[in-house]
Amino acid sequence: MSTRQIHVFISHAWAHSHHYDTLSSWIFGEKWSVGQASLDFRDFSVPKSNPILNFPNTAALQQAIFNQIARSHVVVIPSGMYASHSAWIQKEIDGAKAYRKPILAVNPWGQQRKSGVVLSNADDGVGWNKQSVINKIWSLYYVRNK
Repeated sequence: MSTRQIHVFISHAWAHSHHYDTLSSWIFGEKWSVGQASLDFRDFSVPKSNPILNFPNTAALQQAIFNQIARSHVVVIPSGMYASHSAWIQKEIDGAKAYRKPILAVNPWGQQRKSGVVLSNADDGVGWNKQSVINKIWSLYYVRNK
């Protein structure tokens, strides 16, 4: 059985980190496999518990975040409406586009309204379902890394 190491960047607003917490536990908290491949998901996000600190300005912070995105295979973004009002999520979208990383939009459970900014930039989208998120991350990774 082969192992595929997949680097995932989960975009989030710290004020809405419960979405990050749930997605993180789904993706990184279990062992996953597809066919004969074992999936080893690695977290390349910037969680509240381990922030990027000590940067002299926002440009330096943005570059540090872009470095995380550049080393990722897939960028996951919850498509809740708060994303439409977050300058940082737009910058993370810009980073994903600049480094040609696929974006997966995940619609949080019960969200009736979705961020047009996220949806219009996403390569694909899924609902708030653990197996759907895993399957789509694998699919986006596999298409680019056959």
